[in-house]
Amino acid sequence: MKLKEIQKVLAAELAYENDFSEIEIKSCHASDLISDLLTFSGESPLLLTGLTNVQVMRSADILDIAAICFVRGKVPQPETIKLAKEKNIPLLVTNLLMYESSGRLYKAGLPPGK
Repeated sequence: MKLKEIQKVLAAELAYENDFSEIEIKSCHASDLISDLLTFSGESPLLLTGLTNVQVMRSADILDIAAICFVRGKVPQPETIKLAKEKNIPLLVTNLLMYESSGRLYKAGLPPGK
């Protein structure tokens, strides 16, 4: 699923300007715990989280997360955005809850990660 489709499904906005619309996302993970993130695997996954600090970016970089979507209207910290730009990782923000975001993406055909 293209990132632009995910953006529509989640009624999400980009946290910083860049053209990421054609990035292919192949699965989805959802968690607010860094320890859980470290157990995830999969190719080109999207991460749904409410964590907005720089540690989530460092974890995303280690795990080759293709994009992050912050749920519940959480806005990433400036340091998080700076690191995302350096690593070229798209950041989205949605007002939806993690539960609803996960359900909408699953219904749209995005499979869960492993």
